[in-house]
Amino acid sequence: MNTKLLIAAAALLISSIANAAEIKVISTQATEDAYKELVAQFEKATGHKVTTFYSGTINVSKKLADGELFDLVIMSAGAIDEQTAKGKVVPGSKVAFASSGTGLAVKKGAPKPDIGTADALKKTLLGAKSIGYSTGPSGLYVVGMFDKMGIGNEVKPKLKQTPSGVFVGTLIANGEAEVGFQQISELVHFAGIDYVGPLPGDLQRMTMFSSGIHTAAKQPEEAKALVKFLTAPAAAPVIRKHGLEPG
Repeated sequence: MNTKLLIAAAALLISSIANAAEIKVISTQATEDAYKELVAQFEKATGHKVTTFYSGTINVSKKLADGELFDLVIMSAGAIDEQTAKGKVVPGSKVAFASSGTGLAVKKGAPKPDIGTADALKKTLLGAKSIGYSTGPSGLYVVGMFDKMGIGNEVKPKLKQTPSGVFVGTLIANGEAEVGFQQISELVHFAGIDYVGPLPGDLQRMTMFSSGIHTAAKQPEEAKALVKFLTAPAAAPVIRKHGLEPG
């Protein structure tokens, strides 16, 4: 842990409740790797225990709708707004955590296609035998992008969508998809695939992932302390290391 993060941790120790608590978090997967690394530092610094359930947006939304209780929710900013409207997240508690662009990957060792321009990406997609995409924000976006590029009908028979909570990297690694799109942070470290690069130019769209306090939180102050830690300036190098940009 660097000096700045140690100082931030010390401040948390002074300001947070003295007794260790268990903080329950539900999160989508785009920020998982960076989040895990920062949470380990937070637990060491504060003595609190963080228990986290990770899944895709659909599964996370279902658990919240079913009344499962958590202290903190981490989803795309738009999804946090939806959960706030549904009474699951405290109004005004949304805090930006990290953002991610959408990228493309291929099976490990396969030739990396040219996606440096919109025309090159279009050619790659028309030539691909199969295309993987997710049920999350990146998946919703790329389907619209195909239509915007004028190739929606041509690529539709090739599309393979993962179930909620399953990484597109799984489809690529096992050969079900020749190429695949997902949040960059979910591709860069995935075993069995090679990350090719981000969507080019104006086709790129950044998705912000944010946190919000659950309306039925048992540990709201501790959850706020966790958010403060995750979004401290000293956390930025960890966030960037995992293919994300700080919020």
